[in-house]
Amino acid sequence: MKKESLRRRALAAWYARSARPLPWRAGKPDPYRAWLAEIMLQQTRVSQGLPYYHRFLKRFPDVRRLAGASEGEVLKAWEGLGYYSRARNLHAAARHVAAEQAGVFPDTAEGWRALPGVGPYTAAALASTVNGHPACLVDGNVKRVLSRWFAREEEMDSAAGERWCWAMAERLMPPAGLDEPSPGDWNQALMELGALVCLPKNPACGACPVARWCAARAKGAPERYPAKKPKKKPPHVEVAAGALRRGNEVLLGRRPEGGMLAGLWEFPGGKIEPGETPKAALAREWREELGARIIVGARLGAVDHAYSHFTMTLILYACRLRQGSPLPAPLKHIELRWAGPAAWRRLALPAASRRLLEFL
Repeated sequence: MKKESLRRRALAAWYARSARPLPWRAGKPDPYRAWLAEIMLQQTRVSQGLPYYHRFLKRFPDVRRLAGASEGEVLKAWEGLGYYSRARNLHAAARHVAAEQAGVFPDTAEGWRALPGVGPYTAAALASTVNGHPACLVDGNVKRVLSRWFAREEEMDSAAGERWCWAMAERLMPPAGLDEPSPGDWNQALMELGALVCLPKNPACGACPVARWCAARAKGAPERYPAKKPKKKPPHVEVAAGALRRGNEVLLGRRPEGGMLAGLWEFPGGKIEPGETPKAALAREWREELGARIIVGARLGAVDHAYSHFTMTLILYACRLRQGSPLPAPLKHIELRWAGPAAWRRLALPAASRRLLEFL
């Protein structure tokens, strides 16, 4: 294992010199800040997440402040970051820590794993960086690094590839010793190498501190690893939404708990079915989901938006109630409300819906 020890020390020395000065890494590890960063970066690049991290921390500086907030306040602070289940899990976990653990965060991977929204990777990352436990972890960066170090042929996202990665990460975890990096530094160094040097395309092998021990580089084909599944084009859907006005206010609906974009506010509407015109789809959706009969007017505008598993065109139409039709009722939504510009700034809307406000 002499080679592995040399590789660990070389990577740890590089990490000490070259690690990005991220705010949650400064000083003694703070469990609240480290946890917030890990949850926020689960589906988000560091460069995109940093402004949200600073704003969220300013709004909720500690776990008790977060626990005492309403779900609407938390979703508003998260607005635009996407994958809103992360925000709801973060809020639920904060309430658990504040109420059941006297504001004290777990000190083991198993304890972290018990919190809502914390999976095996996040639990291992927090247990190693915050608590110093030898908990190995695997994320996309680690998969790529390990696949290249050992020129592993199978897809790392397959069941066999996942098993191999976790087994290898456990095997490479530094033993306790003066000349070995701490578990937290080792895990962070592996991820940092994948983020800064061992890139998916055009890896900077000349700047890699452990290039001499990389089998993929020795073969002259680091980009071949890990093996990649052919990407499928995501499906595209078209959605029609209606703007029903009352003075300078517009009717918004709050999406139900559970499911996509739960708890966020939106213009009522829905998916345009095959063979259906956008106006016919909007009138049908309002009948089915709000119990209202409307006349669909002019198209106000449209936005395109990409989610993780599909793309969407969201089209906004002006609409008005048919004569004698009752006001809409919240059949699908948790609640409906009239909202003007001041309320638009307070309510949490999906990114695509917020962009539609520009057309009003």
